[in-house]
Amino acid sequence: MKTIGIIGGMSFESTATYYKSINEEVAKKLGGLNSAKIVLYSLNFEEIAALQERGDWDGAARILGEAARKLEAAGAHFLLIATNTMHKIYDSIQAQVKIPILHIALSTAAALKEAGIKKIGLLGTKFTMSEDFYIKILSEQGIETLTPSEADMQEVSGIIFSELCKGQIKEKSKEKYLQIIQKLQLIGAEAIVLGCTEIGLLLKSSDTKIPLFDTCIIHSKNAAKIALDDQ
Repeated sequence: MKTIGIIGGMSFESTATYYKSINEEVAKKLGGLNSAKIVLYSLNFEEIAALQERGDWDGAARILGEAARKLEAAGAHFLLIATNTMHKIYDSIQAQVKIPILHIALSTAAALKEAGIKKIGLLGTKFTMSEDFYIKILSEQGIETLTPSEADMQEVSGIIFSELCKGQIKEKSKEKYLQIIQKLQLIGAEAIVLGCTEIGLLLKSSDTKIPLFDTCIIHSKNAAKIALDDQ
């Protein structure tokens, strides 16, 4: 079994989901008392969020790069960046280590293609929804991305940072997300990608008829599969 290195803490709420989901997947595949081999480096999200707001992505890359190098030194065979947004600096972090980093957008694209989905609605932070670092990868995999209006983007992103990253789950926020999802569906979305690893704390598949693709779970399951490829 390969050792998985996780750069986490962004936020700790979704990092906990990663840890649980990866271990559940390994236990399901191997049975008994089996669990995943994981090395976790948990960052202080307050520091990272401040860098995001200032647009200091080089500063963020230095912090995540240091975490990546420490995980590599600790024996990780491959890495996960346990957040969608920080894949904006994926190339900078990958350049600092020799082991591969499993890209969350590629994992998600593979799941979408397996399901035959070609056009998705994307929910996430303002960075993920409005910039091309994530959408471009989906496009390269043949998947068209629809995003909410500017006002709805602000609503979605605000709920992530002010509520979900703090573990606050509010019914009125779920209702707002479902309204935005309905708008995306009306303009042609075949499925909704929960492109922030905290959104799965708020929304479940049973909340709406349109398929939801939770990137946190998809990324976790892909990591477990790779870790077990030599079993």
